[in-house]
Amino acid sequence: MSTSVTALTLGGLDKLPVHARRCVFWEIDPAVAADSHDFSDPVFEKEAWLSTVMLQWGSCGQVAMVEDRSAGCALYAPPSAVPRAGLFPTSPVSPDAVLLTTLSAEMPYQDTDVALQLIQAVVADLMRRGVRAIEAFGIRKDPPTSPLPASGSMTLMERIGSPRRSPQPAASGCSPELCMIEADFLEDVGFKVVASHHRFPRLRLELDRDHLWKEDVERALDQLLAAAAMEMPTRILTL
Repeated sequence: MSTSVTALTLGGLDKLPVHARRCVFWEIDPAVAADSHDFSDPVFEKEAWLSTVMLQWGSCGQVAMVEDRSAGCALYAPPSAVPRAGLFPTSPVSPDAVLLTTLSAEMPYQDTDVALQLIQAVVADLMRRGVRAIEAFGIRKDPPTSPLPASGSMTLMERIGSPRRSPQPAASGCSPELCMIEADFLEDVGFKVVASHHRFPRLRLELDRDHLWKEDVERALDQLLAAAAMEMPTRILTL
């Protein structure tokens, strides 16, 4: 099974996984979504947002494909282009960072290295463009003390302070659990918590030349160890 990861293009939006194509959790201000009578086509809204970011800023996504099937995607943008970025208790994103909003692997590829290949592609792209750091709002999926609705006119801080308020689904069926990146995964791939929160920490990955160098060395070492493990029984038998 061969996985390819390529930059998202205006002509390749149909390669996004089904949920990612209609998810506007990050791209539409929840107050606007709740009050707007015209918000009936999340696919159109998502494509409009992606097109605007790509035309104004450049590449903002990576797509993983396995045998012509969408296996996952990563999306990222300047925080100023992400309406929900300013609504978290751990906001704002640092001014020198790009915000990673989406990183997901589709079934049945969740137990493969698709997510790792996606984050490597994001890092490589942003390093080439001189970006200093990537930040992301992670989610801790332990039972929360209070829910976070995906839409409505209240700010996130107000919602967290209102434990009796029940979650309201976004127009696209989005929710923090479906649309945010697990904080544990972010920490596993090198992100560090820079703003702590029991539910929505903000994490940061510094981008420097040593980062990819270390990844290359570790990957090469793993390959050498794997090759040595495969050759060892043969050598024993030939003694």
